[in-house]
Amino acid sequence: MLLMLPFAHNGDLRFVDAIFTATSAVCVTGLIVKDTAFDFTTFGHVIILALIQIGGIGYMTAVTFMAVMRGKRLTYRDRLILKESLNYPGMSGIFRFLKIVFASIILIELIGTTILALRFWDDMPFLDALWYGFFHSVSAFNNAGFSLFSTNLMDYRGDLVINLTIPLLVIIGGLGYLVVLELYNYRRKSLTRLSTHTKIVLWTSGFMILAGMAIILSLEWNNPDSLGGMNTYEKIVSAWFASVNYRTAGFNTIDFSTFNDSDLFFGTVFMMTGGSPGGTAGGIKTTVIALAVIGVWFTLRGQNNPHIFHRSLNSYQINKAYAIIFVASFYVLISTVILNESEKLDFVRTLFETCSAFATVGVSTGNGGVLSYSALFSDVGKFNIILLMLMGRIGVFAFTIVIVGKAVQTRIKYAEGKVII
Repeated sequence: MLLMLPFAHNGDLRFVDAIFTATSAVCVTGLIVKDTAFDFTTFGHVIILALIQIGGIGYMTAVTFMAVMRGKRLTYRDRLILKESLNYPGMSGIFRFLKIVFASIILIELIGTTILALRFWDDMPFLDALWYGFFHSVSAFNNAGFSLFSTNLMDYRGDLVINLTIPLLVIIGGLGYLVVLELYNYRRKSLTRLSTHTKIVLWTSGFMILAGMAIILSLEWNNPDSLGGMNTYEKIVSAWFASVNYRTAGFNTIDFSTFNDSDLFFGTVFMMTGGSPGGTAGGIKTTVIALAVIGVWFTLRGQNNPHIFHRSLNSYQINKAYAIIFVASFYVLISTVILNESEKLDFVRTLFETCSAFATVGVSTGNGGVLSYSALFSDVGKFNIILLMLMGRIGVFAFTIVIVGKAVQTRIKYAEGKVII
């Protein structure tokens, strides 16, 4: 409703496009059906940025923090909800952790703002550079991908400052607050050992970034429409930037519509993986993929005691990882088929857009201009994407529980049945 106010946008703004933009912002996705730079005023940009910030840290976390700052006493249920929202391992010290999280967010975003503002100052007046730096810093840290440039960051394709600052903000936001603070404490020597969770997150995230770079470079190196016309430096930097944003944010320095279908297909895998629990990124999470891979590895080896980093893993968690991957894939495939049949557009690009929406990534092959591929969809198709973004941000399990209800505990155990595999 705020975006539909006359002084929030330029020209006409339909309700479906306003709710699409608001959903994309609060779900920190970055898909756009209106040009953020020109179709919205400064007031509209402030609304979008506020939605990004709230969506990135989690609205329950934000509301609880404000309540704590006002001195309100929280019930045990409030603490439990906060624990789940932050993916905090226990109840002890959760308020202190919450305050540290907010202080860290402010500090990181201000550092990003300073670096980006100084860079943009070369291209625009200082106050404009400061606003652009702040907007892109918040958008990057929260893995949103919204930009105040119509062509996103394509004009800065070879710029080292932009190509380092934006991805690093994206990575830090996507690692999860618990991991970032654990790394900080480990560096200060106040922590003697990193947790298994942190190790899995770091190893999986690093592997996914390097694997994404390798695939993009190998498939697009000689493609004249994408990387083929660049020098070696620009190819490597562009592949790095694209690989980081493939999984968590919607920024781009190259036109994804120029990528071949093989690359776009691999891109859907990286997008579905997403970031890590307790952070600002979406997707089915790096830990889920890691647990599933570990489970498959030990199953193929005929062992029933999966472990990593000299720590055993709970079999229920591995089964839950399988379930999340299965349910998420089911939602995406069904939505892709529905969109493909209703919109009659290219299948691979429709699949790419669907995965980008569900994983709240925001990268897109585009509509032939500066908007996302979703701009070509009918109103029904846009609402389908809106539902996917909400589903992806809420979480696969949480969304599914709303539909099927919570599992009922039973004390009955049937005799074991033998199934041949």
